[in-house]
Amino acid sequence: MLKQLHISNYALIDELNVSFESGFNVITGETGAGKSILLGALGFALGDRADTNVLYDKEKKCVVEAQFELDDETLKPLFETNELDFERECIFRRELNPQKKSRAFINDTPVALQTMKELGSLLVDIHSQHDSLLLTDADFQLRLLDDIAQNSGILEDYQTEYDNYNTLKRKLKDLKEMATKNATENDYLKFQLDELDKANLKEGEYSEIEQTLSVMENAEEIKSLLVTANGLMEDSETAILGQVNELALALSRLKNLMPDTEPLQERVENLKVELKDIAYDLRRKEDDTQFDEEQLQSLQERYDLISRLMMKHRFNEFEELIALRDNLKEKVNAFENIDEAIAKAEKELKGSEKQLSSLAKTLHDKRCVAATAFNGKVTALVKQLAMPFAQFQVNVESQDSYGSKGSDAIRFLFSANKGVAVDDLRRVASGGELSRLMLAIKSAVSDYNYIPTLIFDEIDTGVSGEVAAKIGGIMQQMGHSLQLISITHLPQVASKAEHHYFIYKDNDGARTQSHIRLLKAEERIAEIAKMLSNDSITPEALRAAEVLLQ
Repeated sequence: MLKQLHISNYALIDELNVSFESGFNVITGETGAGKSILLGALGFALGDRADTNVLYDKEKKCVVEAQFELDDETLKPLFETNELDFERECIFRRELNPQKKSRAFINDTPVALQTMKELGSLLVDIHSQHDSLLLTDADFQLRLLDDIAQNSGILEDYQTEYDNYNTLKRKLKDLKEMATKNATENDYLKFQLDELDKANLKEGEYSEIEQTLSVMENAEEIKSLLVTANGLMEDSETAILGQVNELALALSRLKNLMPDTEPLQERVENLKVELKDIAYDLRRKEDDTQFDEEQLQSLQERYDLISRLMMKHRFNEFEELIALRDNLKEKVNAFENIDEAIAKAEKELKGSEKQLSSLAKTLHDKRCVAATAFNGKVTALVKQLAMPFAQFQVNVESQDSYGSKGSDAIRFLFSANKGVAVDDLRRVASGGELSRLMLAIKSAVSDYNYIPTLIFDEIDTGVSGEVAAKIGGIMQQMGHSLQLISITHLPQVASKAEHHYFIYKDNDGARTQSHIRLLKAEERIAEIAKMLSNDSITPEALRAAEVLLQ
């Protein structure tokens, strides 16, 4: 329930703190005193779009805090999903700075506006003067009936299967379209694949061929250079290895005469080993490097074939050609196995549809049971509101197709007059009847305690006398199962509340300000008397107010 509302620098409100109680609360005050401003500020704290012109002082930021008491842990999973601390005392805070930038917090944790709005909608239901038109909206009707039937769990299962069902339908459609494509297209794909298969492409071969061709095309020069290198190493009179051997022999003799030259002799011996290894490798490369005209021609033809294929398909990289071949193979195989794939998809779709049908049937049955009980409650309540012959009926019709919330079409049917059959609410209910019907429906739904706080903004507009008293009685009863806050101009309604708040304007300062306070018993008698006598409090009005409050 809503425990406290703090408003700072919002519209006509400089600073305001108000605590609300459980049960039935009413707010009264003159027209224009700030009742709509109060609701606007609460809506702002619950995630409504910010009106950037609401700053009372354009140089200061606006802050609205709504403190809630969470009586159970129903919302705990949703808080955890959004990584928010779940506490019994929960605070929604919204800020708007002079630069028109808005920020939202829940329990001091910054949140996205959508998250605030989603959680706020589960804590407070604000019914404005024009919301009765929602009764004519099919989505609202279905959502209301599902709340009554407590269908949230089965709806979640249904929607999961519904998504799977649509995915399988799209898959089957795509497969059938593929099967009916022009055979020429498949023939062309097969022609392309055959051409690439015949090329017998191998990973990495293109770069290897390039390297080999580079060597073979320069084979004569390479051979000449290798011969020269080998000659310098060991095949000439001044060969490096021969001279190093003579150097090693000289140092070997020298170390006997001059011992400190032994390290030099060891270094030369190591050099001999390294030079012999180099000479061996050079000789092997000379022997392996042969100029083979046929091999060169074969590699050149292979290189040209791959290059033509890359040019044909407009590829710069050989790996793209490999990927094309593999992709074509998948497409051709898929086309050749299309009948088998279609049969499998049809079987999967049939299984999904069977499951979907079962879930839709469960939803339908639960909705029918809920509708029967709901019809009686709403009809009994609306008959109390000066419509003794009223009839209300929720019609649940199963359709042949599936939607995101089942296969049912929901219609609210209504008749206000004796002997007149019920018909679609959109066609037969007047504005005043819609308001009274909405009150009856909200009252019936309150038994299910689906929203902890319900706020009515002058839902009783346009009624008086006995009907107003009946409305007050219904609201009083609703206050037993939830927190109800009603903004009203009717003394009959105000007198039924457990707590009475008065909102008023203060014009004593430089600027008009709106304030609100909880009325004491004597103040409450005076306020209701003023409502009864059009602002002029008479002894008769005071006595009538006392009677109403009793």
